[in-house]
Amino acid sequence: MKVSRRTFLSIGSFIVGGAAGTALSPLPWKLTDDLSIWTQNWPWTPKPERGDVSYVNSVCTLCPGGCGLSVRKVNDRAVKIEGMKGHPVNDGGICILGLSGLQLLYGPTRVKTPLKRVGERGQGKFKKISWDEALAEAAEKLGALRAEGKSHTVACISGSAGGTVPQLLKRLLTAYGSPNFMSVPTMQDAYAVTLKQMHGIDACPGFDVENADFVLSFGSGIIEGWGSPVRMFKANSAWQDKKIKVVQIESNKSNTAAKAAKWIPARPGSEGVLALGIAHVMLRDGLYKKEACDGAAGFEDFKKWVADNYAPENIAAATGIQKETVESLAKEFAAAASPIALCGRGQGRTPGSQYEFMAVHALNMLAGNINKAGGVQIIPEPKYIAWTEPELDEIAQKGTASPRIDGAGSETYPHAKSLLNRLPQAILTAEGASPVQALLISEANPCYTLSDTQAVKKAFAKIPFVVSFSSYMDESAQNADIILPNHACLERLEDVPTFAGLSKPVIGLSKPVIKPQFDTKHTGDAVIALAKALGDKIAAAFPWESYEACLKETLGDKWEILNEKCFVAAEENIEAPLQFFTQECKTVSAEGDEKQYPFVLMPYDSIRLANGFIGNTPFLTKTVPDTVLKKNEMLVAVNPKSACGDSLSLKEGRSVMLTTPKGSAKVRVHLSEEIMPGVIAVPRGLGHTAYDKYLAGKGVNCNELIGPAEDAGSGLDAVWGIRAKLSNVSI
Repeated sequence: MKVSRRTFLSIGSFIVGGAAGTALSPLPWKLTDDLSIWTQNWPWTPKPERGDVSYVNSVCTLCPGGCGLSVRKVNDRAVKIEGMKGHPVNDGGICILGLSGLQLLYGPTRVKTPLKRVGERGQGKFKKISWDEALAEAAEKLGALRAEGKSHTVACISGSAGGTVPQLLKRLLTAYGSPNFMSVPTMQDAYAVTLKQMHGIDACPGFDVENADFVLSFGSGIIEGWGSPVRMFKANSAWQDKKIKVVQIESNKSNTAAKAAKWIPARPGSEGVLALGIAHVMLRDGLYKKEACDGAAGFEDFKKWVADNYAPENIAAATGIQKETVESLAKEFAAAASPIALCGRGQGRTPGSQYEFMAVHALNMLAGNINKAGGVQIIPEPKYIAWTEPELDEIAQKGTASPRIDGAGSETYPHAKSLLNRLPQAILTAEGASPVQALLISEANPCYTLSDTQAVKKAFAKIPFVVSFSSYMDESAQNADIILPNHACLERLEDVPTFAGLSKPVIGLSKPVIKPQFDTKHTGDAVIALAKALGDKIAAAFPWESYEACLKETLGDKWEILNEKCFVAAEENIEAPLQFFTQECKTVSAEGDEKQYPFVLMPYDSIRLANGFIGNTPFLTKTVPDTVLKKNEMLVAVNPKSACGDSLSLKEGRSVMLTTPKGSAKVRVHLSEEIMPGVIAVPRGLGHTAYDKYLAGKGVNCNELIGPAEDAGSGLDAVWGIRAKLSNVSI
């Protein structure tokens, strides 16, 4: 997309309007500096011809937000992306990633044809092959494993579990004979376990933020991309207009904290303890909703447990927050008519501690705001996919009865549906051959997004056969044997169930804006073709001629309205009886010895840095400030009070070596009062080794410096940081 003067001037309104957009950041001024470079030095910048103008509505799939899009076309080329007016998620707004989506559509990082690896893993050496050859080779490998009685050694990693494409992949594994379908974990997984344990039901959380009158956020990046980014940014703007108080609790003064009425710096990892300290005051002073809590399962035991263990004066050392502040927070929260407490750090892309989620959810239960306006809505999981169960042959029956590699659903972790974080260690600690002999990866980039990425890559190197369905040459695709490239967003038809904390269920329909430009294939069609190539009962489990036929049949009476409006929304929630907890939940400590590693390294999220399976566009990277990325070097934020030591005196911009128990990296220092002393803040979303020159080699991937920390209750990755040290760079 050419950055014309008109386009440039519209950038200020990239979320909810010019005033809010420019107030958020110095984005327009940043872009002014290199406008001539942008418009002259990109050989791949599309130059649309003059022609007929049209608009096509669709739904964005670049993040979990599920925003509606309105795409302007000139002839057959998309030239501008805007938010769809009237869509229940974003109502005309658009985030900066969605705005720059054309660079993903037309950029050079696309995988244009099926590829087969010809070099060593990770070298990025591939040769072009036909779709017939690619699918035949994948079917041959999978067929051989099944014939050897090893169907249970095949696994799949999907970016999510919801929607027809992930469920087709899961169905393929089931019919084939494997229980090992895994999805990338997020805060939604932790919330799902929380609702199961504290309400006894399988459900999704919704947050009626539009009607809340007091917001208590435990590190949630409300304007950093938490939930559905545009929706939350709009809500935050409305809170400002209505003078609704937002309290942000976190160690780093994020944009959310800066915009909040009050920022409370809490010691990293203590958020759950603080939540129970607030609960203590509400219970002690009778500030909870008695009609909601009295008589609820486990309430009396919870009340005594909190009274005995979480008095404000007793948690001050753990949280760094004085008794008076805790009591004030409790009284303000309880006095509000519709208060809401949120958690899920940053953008919520990592699950976090189950203890923290349960403690924060207990505040909502005490406030009596479950299924109430302005509170937490308990909404049903989407049930529109109602396929008949596949008929399993003897091999499939035996294979699916095998224990899952990740331990999800086991006696130890009965409520977990997927524990992808446990997969690398399961492979690395196995004696002999890898327990995963073949791996399918769809809409995910685990070689970049999982903690301790070096260990992840070592684990993947032990897997004999890896198939990627990626549209882009990302880190995981680089480590694949076969790439079966999916159509890009705006080229494909797909249902998009939105789980991003909406207060009512929404199903979107991503419609193709343009025809596929390259020799790519919809992942749904590739899965159906693969199943038919495997034959017998596997093929019989996929009776559809195409993915489109499957989707239309699945959506049934929803198809017409989805095809017309691109979304359907339902006003519904489900009854959720309260079940308070009393078990001692272990908090997760930062890995490393405090004497050897005096700092705590904390990753943080930014709306300007994509850190999921999609990497930053060039446009997005250009908006990153010089205090985060200067040329190719990453800056970490350190409080000036903790920047001096006996042997190390830190100055603004100085190069240092950042070391954790997992690795080291050369970085520069940014001194900032907006972070607690003793904490180092490092951005997520940098340090790619894949993609193109506009992203690869810029900064450090924080996941290389941080290892996983398994939550004792849920089995999910509860890591929030790691101990670290700074040292002089050797010359």
